[in-house]
Amino acid sequence: MRRSGRILPIAATLAAAIFLACSTTKSPGTQVDDATIKAEVKAKLTADRFSNIVNVEVNVTNGVVTLAGQVPNEQVRLDAEREALSVKGVVRINNNLQVKNPPSP
Repeated sequence: MRRSGRILPIAATLAAAIFLACSTTKSPGTQVDDATIKAEVKAKLTADRFSNIVNVEVNVTNGVVTLAGQVPNEQVRLDAEREALSVKGVVRINNNLQVKNPPSP
């Protein structure tokens, strides 16, 4: 009896730990990992319409995409952000893209 009295609390603790480790607020259909998001964003930013941007770095953490690098103009900077935001699983964009040669005033 003593042995089973010790096993039950251990089993309950393990079950609770497994449940908490596996729980999430997202449904399985909306869970997209950061590597997949990064690959899809990079694919969109290497499409023909973005052929004039070559040095853009994409980082993703918990669905938050950070874009860094240089682009030729403000419109490309905004278009890149819009394209990245269209990828499934993206929560937010940190657009750190810099315009390479900003127009002088």
